[in-house]
Amino acid sequence: MRKSMTNEAVCMDIRSFAEMVSRAVSEELGESCQVKLQEIMKNNGVILQGLVILTGKKNLSPTIYLNSFLEAYAAGIPLTAIVSKILEIYRSDMPAGNIDMNFFREFDRVRSGICYRVVNRKRNRVLLERIPHIDFLDLSICFFYAYQSDVLGSGSILIYNSHMEMWNCSTETLMQLAQDNTERLYPWEVHRMEDLLSEALPWEEQETGGLSSGEEDEAEGVPMRVLCNTQRIYGATCMIYPGVLHALAEEAGENLYILPSSVHEILLMPESEVDDTKYLQDMIREVNSTQVEPEEILSDNLYYYNRLEKRVEIVDCK
Repeated sequence: MRKSMTNEAVCMDIRSFAEMVSRAVSEELGESCQVKLQEIMKNNGVILQGLVILTGKKNLSPTIYLNSFLEAYAAGIPLTAIVSKILEIYRSDMPAGNIDMNFFREFDRVRSGICYRVVNRKRNRVLLERIPHIDFLDLSICFFYAYQSDVLGSGSILIYNSHMEMWNCSTETLMQLAQDNTERLYPWEVHRMEDLLSEALPWEEQETGGLSSGEEDEAEGVPMRVLCNTQRIYGATCMIYPGVLHALAEEAGENLYILPSSVHEILLMPESEVDDTKYLQDMIREVNSTQVEPEEILSDNLYYYNRLEKRVEIVDCK
């Protein structure tokens, strides 16, 4: 019986699964709640199926993404267990109260929270038609409102063209505000590669000394530094913070190669340590295709920071 259900799940597409889950959740909750399905476009054009449970008392509800639940169903987890988990998430993540979103209509109330982030231009071409942006190399700089709320906690709201029209502001104005706000709200930090490798170890290994002597030698031999922000969310944006790359290049005393690890961080390597740029680009593309989640890919290209010209460029590795 379990094997038959698993085979059925393997053949089931995400939309059919989402509709089945929606019906099951609705039956469990009864008529007091409205269960809705939404297709959510994430970064790089990744589409996720979201489930939202609405009640008459609340104007907010968490979006519960169903894609990972399809994998669990295909692995043999019963539908009843999946519905129970979804309801558990709904109840634990439900905001404690309501929130008045009318503040978002007033530009003066949001201007101090307008920030930017960098995304891949080609992978987000559909979304970029609907949002203000500035092209940068093979990337695009887009804008969001960063909020901190007692009800919602911390998060962000992507800024669309319709918001600009409502506020009667320009992309240039958004850029000016974002240059002031982003580094203040999302401060940059840089780490040695070996420190991050040690940090990624299980707690027990950190307590007993972290990396072995051989691993330490290997890590210290990696001449990379990792640039990100303190929240480690969309930290690759730090590469466009005014003066940051220049300061790090001056500290290194040479130009830098930039490896776009993901939207969350970039890797910096001194020019003198690089013998084969084609190898680095091949490595970037291999890691993106095998190790990085599709919505977290930043670019397949290798970049170069010229400290004399104070300019970032794409490396031609042909």
